[in-house]
Amino acid sequence: MNVTTPASAPVERRAATIVMACLGVFVAYLPVTTVAVSLPAVQAALNASTTQLSWVQDAFVLPMAAFILTAGVFGDVHGRKKVFQAGLLFSAAGAVTALCARSIEVVWAGQALAGVGAAALLPTTLALISHAVPDHRERGRFIGVWATCLMAALAVGPLIAGVVVQHFSWRWICLPSVPVALAAVAVAARRLPDSRAPHGRRLDWPGQLTATLAVTALVYGVIEGGASSFTDVKVMVALFTAVAAGGAFVLVERRSDSPMLDLSLFRSPAFTATTLVAMTSFLALIGFFFVLSLYFGMVQRLDTMQAAWRLVTVTGASLLVGGPAGRLMHRISARVMITGGLLLVAAAQFALTGLAADTSFGSAAWRLALLGLGVGFVMTPMTATAVASVPHHLAGMAAAANNAFRQVGGALGPAVLGALLTSRALGALPEHLTGAGVTGATQDQVVATARADGLGAVAGLDLGASAGRTMGALGDSFLDGMRLCLITAGSLTLLAALVAVVLLRAPRQQPTLRAAGHTTVGQAAQAARGA
Repeated sequence: MNVTTPASAPVERRAATIVMACLGVFVAYLPVTTVAVSLPAVQAALNASTTQLSWVQDAFVLPMAAFILTAGVFGDVHGRKKVFQAGLLFSAAGAVTALCARSIEVVWAGQALAGVGAAALLPTTLALISHAVPDHRERGRFIGVWATCLMAALAVGPLIAGVVVQHFSWRWICLPSVPVALAAVAVAARRLPDSRAPHGRRLDWPGQLTATLAVTALVYGVIEGGASSFTDVKVMVALFTAVAAGGAFVLVERRSDSPMLDLSLFRSPAFTATTLVAMTSFLALIGFFFVLSLYFGMVQRLDTMQAAWRLVTVTGASLLVGGPAGRLMHRISARVMITGGLLLVAAAQFALTGLAADTSFGSAAWRLALLGLGVGFVMTPMTATAVASVPHHLAGMAAAANNAFRQVGGALGPAVLGALLTSRALGALPEHLTGAGVTGATQDQVVATARADGLGAVAGLDLGASAGRTMGALGDSFLDGMRLCLITAGSLTLLAALVAVVLLRAPRQQPTLRAAGHTTVGQAAQAARGA
């Protein structure tokens, strides 16, 4: 096998590498928003409960969070081209599985396969670009293109879903990923040069197993606890397992000669801050997207295309501000940018608590755009600061760890906010039904159906003349739950902003790490701009 070096890679091979990397990250992130905006259609077609819908999101994010560090190490050891192609094939297999789904469990399986593919593609595509473009200043420009493709996938996903669901079955939202992934595999086989890390690493299987068990058990416990009770035996066992596996992971990594995650990274206050900010902010953000998509479908009764345009307001604003944010890092400190962006996100989340069943697109648009602007100002400096705050030889692991903790937060988002939404809405439903004049046996039937099968199942009941009043009461109950979720999300975002203010410091306050090979945030921004 021919493993190229940066010096020997011809120009045309470098161009092919960059194109393949951009296609790979596009395929990896396309399912995120296509599925999110289609959740009401999935719920209606498969009679899924709110808890089951939260697993649709988490089935994708969990494997991504659990395997992203291992995928990076596997590429370093066995060749990044193999891992890249495997990631594309897993993504295609996940899309085909969901395309054939006739039950919610099959959708989960498809999402899990796609999540494994995304875990392989994210670190590998960046590593391929770094190998093909050794000059860090030139590399920053190409990583900016890579990041634009990532955001483009998030932006066009809702529009693809809107067109498909409006004219076909929701299952066909999965189709676009398949030909793109298979074409990329075929082209990569002929045009993509392979590469490995210059210094070999070993796979950390004990760390991988304990990390996967801890994350999966934690998310399962939160979702099932919100659906039933946190005193349920299976929920308590899951949460205990999460704590035990997390402790085992720490012990394993401390003793490993080749750890998946070097715990000495957390000696840097800046790295610790960006990790906590990434996890907390994504918990609030991804959980918010989950709740918002249900609001558009269950309360406002919008079709998928109408909901798509509203979500594009968020992703489009974030895409527009990502590039300028990277350039501003040379003039404004990362601490100011991260804190300011988080404050914008929190302000948008609190402003969205004013949404009602009849809120117009125009009234909601400025709040959604404000949210997107805040996200755009956080992402680039967060990644750059994580890389710049540790010794140079640990920079790659720092970037991967930051991404992994971000995905853990993304997995917990639908679980935590979905549990809050369900609990608050079900608690408020009897009162709203009584206020709407729906009492007696009809109220008992509605409440029992909502508790057993989810809020969306109420729409399938034959309620006769009281149907309109019942659905109005159901919408009011959902809004109560959504407001609680938004207040929680906004509070978590403010907490993340506080962490950024307290822990983020200028490089001169980290002399030990700088002496060990510390790079400046401005230098790291050249490589992380737009990410």
